[in-house]
Amino acid sequence: MTGFWARQGIVPNLRWGFVALTLFMIGDGIESGFLSPYLAEHGFGSGQMSLLWSVYGFVVAVAAWLSGALAEAFGPRRVMLAGFGIWVVLEIAFLAALAQENFTFMVISFGIRGLGYPLFSYGFLVWLAMDTPEQVMGKAVGWYWFFFVLGLGVVSSYYAGAAIPLIGEFATLASSLIFIGIGGIMLAFLVKVRRPDPGGLRTSLRSVLGAVTIVVERPKVGIGGIVRVINTLGFYAFVVFLSTFMVRDVGLSTSEWQTVWGTLTLTNIIANVVFGYVADKIGRIRTVAWFGGVLCAVSVPAFCYVPKLLGPGSDFWAVLVVGIVYGAGLSGYVPLSAIMPTLAPHRIGGAIAILNLGAGVSQFLGPVVAGLVTPIGVAGTLWVIAGLHLAGTALTWCLRDRPPTPEEKPAMDRELAERTAL
Repeated sequence: MTGFWARQGIVPNLRWGFVALTLFMIGDGIESGFLSPYLAEHGFGSGQMSLLWSVYGFVVAVAAWLSGALAEAFGPRRVMLAGFGIWVVLEIAFLAALAQENFTFMVISFGIRGLGYPLFSYGFLVWLAMDTPEQVMGKAVGWYWFFFVLGLGVVSSYYAGAAIPLIGEFATLASSLIFIGIGGIMLAFLVKVRRPDPGGLRTSLRSVLGAVTIVVERPKVGIGGIVRVINTLGFYAFVVFLSTFMVRDVGLSTSEWQTVWGTLTLTNIIANVVFGYVADKIGRIRTVAWFGGVLCAVSVPAFCYVPKLLGPGSDFWAVLVVGIVYGAGLSGYVPLSAIMPTLAPHRIGGAIAILNLGAGVSQFLGPVVAGLVTPIGVAGTLWVIAGLHLAGTALTWCLRDRPPTPEEKPAMDRELAERTAL
């Protein structure tokens, strides 16, 4: 393995893929901060907006699971191009429906468009797992999540904030097609395939079926999926209730809490890369268990108790420090993306499919966990989330490798040789 970037986990044939991923996620994330208020201004009710986002979220969760299976079955490049095409066509349809205020067609087009980003982004994660040498996989997935979040959560927000005063909300929504289009063109012409696409319909169907049966064949893959659910379960629950708690009960101003949340996200982006390197040094299981599970378990209840212990006047800085620790803890789970392919080296796409399914389930269950605030309070809910992270820590230790059986070893050796060769 030669070359500076290859040693960092960014192999030559996929380098432009990271840029394409970032541009695609910028385009996909532009709407997230203002679409709901924009719809409310145009007379759509909260029930309609809830339906729109619920349909979209369900489709995204299904597509996240399917992306790994389809990438293994038909090749990651084809799946990414399919995601690109779906996104562009359905975004144009959604904008047309929005201009006419046709809510039924808005739900249909926006929902189906939800297939696009998981096929593109998670298809690239499978491609990364297939083509990256095992010894630098931790670094590779760290960079993957760095660029993913950079596009979806950071650059897209800053761009939307700058563009809306200049060109308006609708034109800003439409401009997402520029970022998506450039990302798709880069994928088509600059990202190179190193291995032939899977051949034959029978092989492809077997790969899709494998995404269902893999948790039976390799139970550790299922355990890894559960750990992935726990990873961001609290984060999605926090979106529902933590901001209200911080402003109403802790006493932070809205701008102070936004600063905390933004710093948490920024810490997460940087730590995604850091823990990728740490994992390749000290071990991926250790990194997920200690820097992911334990760090999150400690920092989650601290959102409630640290401000109380330090007293008035120090709330903002205390909560800011807790947010930084929690943001880093979320990144401690990043090596899961490198662990999962090793649990099923003959079904990399299937293993990633379960990882992606865990992400989708986490996003779905987060608001459900937030509902515990009513019966048990904020502190009780935070302790439940902390307990789940400790359970995830215990499950992480179950993911340690076992020696391959004599029947598995020849095929695993061939897989390792393919992934090591550059």
